[in-house]
Amino acid sequence: MDATHIHLLLTHFPIVGTIIGIVILMYGIYSKNESVIKVASGTFIAMALLTIPVFLTGEGAAETVENIPGVLENTIEAHEELAEKAIWLMGLLGVLSVVNLFVIFKKLPFSKIITLLTLFFSLSTFGLFAQVGNLGGQIRHSEIRDTNATIQGENNATERMTDDDDDD
Repeated sequence: MDATHIHLLLTHFPIVGTIIGIVILMYGIYSKNESVIKVASGTFIAMALLTIPVFLTGEGAAETVENIPGVLENTIEAHEELAEKAIWLMGLLGVLSVVNLFVIFKKLPFSKIITLLTLFFSLSTFGLFAQVGNLGGQIRHSEIRDTNATIQGENNATERMTDDDDDD
């Protein structure tokens, strides 16, 4: 199994896991159940850790697909750039979730504030990862690409092929 397989195998977990954590956290806040909030925090920590191999295998996956006909380099680059931002936000969510667990275990008076802050960051993280996933999907799924981006990318690919032919 190479980096591409690992990337594709794990890539959906941060998105799906984060939305599951959000639902659990919202239920915990609604029901005022600290045990449920702890489960949500644990889910976010697990997703933050799982995001590391997803990110680290991204470059290898890009190298595998970049020369496949129909794959647009600008889509790969946009996916990579947004993923770099997303991993930092996911890392922050993971750290905040550790802090949230600590505050709940210590019964500190500001635990509700930290829990609400965790909810805010989890929603932001999910939104960003949904965008990263959408861009990742566009790399190989032309049916979900923006038509203008596809035309521009195809023009760039044609120019690259023409330039390559001129070198012969």
